[in-house]
Amino acid sequence: MKKRCILPLCIAGILLTASLSFGADKKPVEVKKTDKCQVCGMFVAKYKEWVAQIIFADGTYAVFDGPKDMLRFYFNPQKYNPAKKQSDIQMLYVTEYYSTKLMDARKLFYVSGSNVTGPMGAELVPLESEQKAKEFLKDHNGKKVLKFSEITVEVLD
Repeated sequence: MKKRCILPLCIAGILLTASLSFGADKKPVEVKKTDKCQVCGMFVAKYKEWVAQIIFADGTYAVFDGPKDMLRFYFNPQKYNPAKKQSDIQMLYVTEYYSTKLMDARKLFYVSGSNVTGPMGAELVPLESEQKAKEFLKDHNGKKVLKFSEITVEVLD
């Protein structure tokens, strides 16, 4: 009797583990010296403190020299790569300003209009918490703190 119960439980456990691993977030990629920003064409590796990445469901990726270029691609991927659609995007990563670690772009806060510039000039500065974003805004003459969901094409212009 026990053998009959154990086999279905083992199979269920294997299937659950497999489904969780397929749905797991894809990790950031290691940026190569030859990687270019998909929007402006600049070599990205020189700007490690500003690197942003899009990881696609098929395992391919695109790297950018800052959050604004990544977001330009995000809002209109077919303009920069006709083979990609927004629904192909699995993960978005940006480099958090203070820690310089790549983090999930959708979970961060962004300061617009500050006196801190990126490789392409005016930049959205990604920060880990709303509190840090508010402090940054005050310390660097920023104009506004935005959640990822509040960023629009108009904000990028």
